Amino acid sequence: MDPNIIGCLWVRLAGVSGALAVALGAYGAHVVSESKTLSPKLKDVFERANKYHLLHSLALLAVPLTAHPSLSGSLLLVGMTVFCGTCYAHVLSGGNKAVIRFTPMGGLTLIMGWLSMAYA
Repeated sequence: MDPNIIGCLWVRLAGVSGALAVALGAYGAHVVSESKTLSPKLKDVFERANKYHLLHSLALLAVPLTAHPSLSGSLLLVGMTVFCGTCYAHVLSGGNKAVIRFTPMGGLTLIMGWLSMAYA
């Protein structure tokens, strides 16, 4: 596949992911933070997920510059989905621990994504 098309795909995915991160950040600021039923710890988990979500959305913009964009981008995207998604689900379910056990796998996938970006 043409590298320009692949690069364009990752930039578009970064845009969609960034928009979703901002929308979830607004939800967190207006709903999650105002919740009387969620503990401060759960609110912190939501904030951390949102911070990582937005940060890694920006990282996706650099994927076209890497030696292996499909690998780096896929690892970052899967890592974001698993890490941030399980944190969001944990909070929005009121602290259900069934999904949070997968969060470390998402974190490890993010680390592998960053390392793949460094691999030339």
